[in-house]
Amino acid sequence: MSLLARLAPHLPYVRRYARALTGDQTTGDNYVRVALEALAAGERQLPADMTPRVALYHVFHAIWVSTGARLEDGSGLDGGDDASRRLMRIAPRSRQAFLLTALEGFTPSEAAQVLGSDAHDVERLIGEAQAEIDAELATDVLIIEDEAIISADIESLVTELGHRVTGIATTHDEAVDAVARHRPGLVLADIQLADGSSGIDAVKDILKRVDVPVIFITAFPERLLTGERPEPTFLITKPFQPETVKAAISQALFFHPSRQAAGV
Repeated sequence: MSLLARLAPHLPYVRRYARALTGDQTTGDNYVRVALEALAAGERQLPADMTPRVALYHVFHAIWVSTGARLEDGSGLDGGDDASRRLMRIAPRSRQAFLLTALEGFTPSEAAQVLGSDAHDVERLIGEAQAEIDAELATDVLIIEDEAIISADIESLVTELGHRVTGIATTHDEAVDAVARHRPGLVLADIQLADGSSGIDAVKDILKRVDVPVIFITAFPERLLTGERPEPTFLITKPFQPETVKAAISQALFFHPSRQAAGV
């Protein structure tokens, strides 16, 4: 089996992870590109004692470490904006351990392989990251979801995390009207709504009015991670785990540039 064939099923997810890690689509995609180029050129090898998915993330991290969290063109983390400063307040390995387990679904042992560490150290890093991220949270949340049970589950979880649910919309028009009445600090959006409209279209209309972080909810994340732009930086896959929701919300709020300006 060719290298591309072995890695292809995992590329959408390592790209999602890279974007969540850096808080920026371009920066994240560039890191993945550099990792793939290194593999293609024979500069890096997939460790034989790891599954292809774990090995791909391992190579990605080797690139991250070797470049010192910077790319050749100086973009991304060196921009000096609010997202970059917030990013640098959390140690890279803590941020990585948190995302690998909570967002990407790796076990602590698998995350340890990715990071070249051990499971105990990964658990410690996760705790450190969560403590720092929690200090940045607490905002008003709009939920766009047409399934009552799912929206209730999300509302309960969001409330447990210390946020305030200020609206639940089941259609495109309800979502846009909700934002007009009260500006949220975060939007959680399904992609298929009760009136047959698209949650993606609702979000596009919302973003024309306000600059707010958005997390999409879908049973088919690969449909939104096609390599075409624009793509969502943050996704929750149905059926979701509470830890996955918590990780995505933390990262979306932590990295979004408007958060500090809005006083959230």
